[in-house]
Amino acid sequence: MFTLIMEKISLYAIPVIILFIVSYAYFVKKVKVYEVFCDGAKEGFSTAIRIIPFLVAMLVAIGVFRSSGAIDVIIKYINPILEFIGMPGEVLPMAIMRPLSGGGSTGILNDIFITHGPDSMIGRMASVMMGSTETTFYVLAVYFGAVSIRKTRHAVVAGLLADIAGILAAVWICNLMFS
Repeated sequence: MFTLIMEKISLYAIPVIILFIVSYAYFVKKVKVYEVFCDGAKEGFSTAIRIIPFLVAMLVAIGVFRSSGAIDVIIKYINPILEFIGMPGEVLPMAIMRPLSGGGSTGILNDIFITHGPDSMIGRMASVMMGSTETTFYVLAVYFGAVSIRKTRHAVVAGLLADIAGILAAVWICNLMFS
């Protein structure tokens, strides 16, 4: 029953949110939505061209890391801990990659969907993990760099603790709701 309700809500959630945002901007804030969108798209295109080399390098590094079998060795040694908390070992690459890269973790999520299916326990857990964690190091590098903050102080520790909390919450909620 819960799954059926969530499927119906998720079917209409994104269009309703987008329609609300556009309507609010146009009717309440009097923003020329289409012109502003086109300006943002132009900036997004130039940003995408700038980050493509870094994205390709990161995806290659991830592919090499996974193909080398290093992730299997890591999973083998920490598998007792993963079993204790109820986390399948197949989700661990997502938990490791998410604080580093949004693109890399999206690639891992896609691979999990292809291998196990999006409606599997592993697919659902990876999806919740994707939504409940942040690309901590990317945020620190780009956003802190954009405003010239050099001393991040406690931001790294706080961000990683929030990621760990998000990962553990994803495992707990998925085991509670879907098993």
